[in-house]
Amino acid sequence: MTETASTSRRSPWLRFTWHYIEMIIAMFVGMGVLGLLQAAVGLDLSYERDPELAYLLMAFNMSVGMAAIMRYRGHRWPVTLEMCGTMFAPVLPLFPLLWLDVIDGETLMIIAHVAMFPLMLAVMLWRRTEYTHHAH
Repeated sequence: MTETASTSRRSPWLRFTWHYIEMIIAMFVGMGVLGLLQAAVGLDLSYERDPELAYLLMAFNMSVGMAAIMRYRGHRWPVTLEMCGTMFAPVLPLFPLLWLDVIDGETLMIIAHVAMFPLMLAVMLWRRTEYTHHAH
């Protein structure tokens, strides 16, 4: 097997891996930049005081970063919104636990953040052709 054949076979999975890393970077950039803007205008939500709103706003901020880079890379809106949905999905089972006082706001944030990563990976594996063969 030549090096070229080996490289071309790995290339789609390298694209897949890079996209995953790029989404994580975009999440944090969106969260950081929009979080700073919100703080500058006096929007101060607390995980202890306002866990639902704080989480939803943070998920929105992450989604903006992800959507921006995905659209820039030429991904279609349905795929982009599906990936953004992974920022919101973790709270579906967690909000009721919060409301029943089984978990607190900080625990919600920790569990939701940890859950985002495998959810993103699951969506990418489900649509792996989108992420291994998509022209960037």
